[in-house]
Amino acid sequence: MNKTTVPLTANEFIEQQLNAHLYELEEALNSDVLVFVGDLVGGVDDVIKNVIEQKRQDSKKYDKLTVILTTSGGFIEVVHRIVDTLRFHYKDGVIDFIIPNYAFSAGTVLAMSGDAIFMNYYSRLGPIDPQYETPEGRTVPALGYLIQYERLLEKAKDGSITLPEVQLMLSFDQAELYKYEQARELSISLLKDWLVKYKFKNWTKTKTRGKTVTSAMKKKRAAEIAKQLNDTDKWHTHGYGISMEVLSKDLKVEIDDFSTNQKLNDKIKEYTTLLDDYMSKMSQVGIVHVFRNYQVFHEHSH
Repeated sequence: MNKTTVPLTANEFIEQQLNAHLYELEEALNSDVLVFVGDLVGGVDDVIKNVIEQKRQDSKKYDKLTVILTTSGGFIEVVHRIVDTLRFHYKDGVIDFIIPNYAFSAGTVLAMSGDAIFMNYYSRLGPIDPQYETPEGRTVPALGYLIQYERLLEKAKDGSITLPEVQLMLSFDQAELYKYEQARELSISLLKDWLVKYKFKNWTKTKTRGKTVTSAMKKKRAAEIAKQLNDTDKWHTHGYGISMEVLSKDLKVEIDDFSTNQKLNDKIKEYTTLLDDYMSKMSQVGIVHVFRNYQVFHEHSH
């Protein structure tokens, strides 16, 4: 007796194609691959934890993870938990990040936790401006609020502040400002720690003079990068895109260009083009995808 084959729905067929592309990427990278698209908001850390736990339970074929990341940013606490989760499950391996489009703000901090960062001419990282949720449920850029308050404070000190500015200054909630300040300091602290621990792990000689790189030199370079990424006057806006060229030349961050590997470049393009079309068709705002596990999440999960 012949078994009846149930035809795939259109959505099932597309997800099957996405899995096929992801499998090819794993083979090309010799690595597990996790794809994340969306905002780094509360709840996505839980989704990533569950997906990675299942992935590692099913197979430990690779001791390396490559994260294909697209995000406009989010909460630095969420990023902290994601990095802790990924490093727990790949503690003896390597974690790389591929940025096919953009990873802004807290997403930049997440990418900087990698052993390597892969971009191309079109990819963008951004200034560090972690988001914070107000008691009213609004999401605000912590750095923007702090800079505005600090500017008013300076004007108050030199006596140039106007009455409307005094009224504006009094409207700032001191407790909220403290939380924004803590979010900023945490993002800087994590960035410096992760750069030294992972990105600079194999940095042993300076490129120009061939000098031996010390721990103090690594910490100094990490602090310089963190400072520049927090310079709002330099970058102007939360969503300012910093190219691979600027990161390499101005910030002295080593970036690998994935487009130099034509086979890999084509596979990334095939996967991301299909994913973008599918997410748009299904009105999906956020997804986590590993081979055979496609999870959809919604913004502000909790």
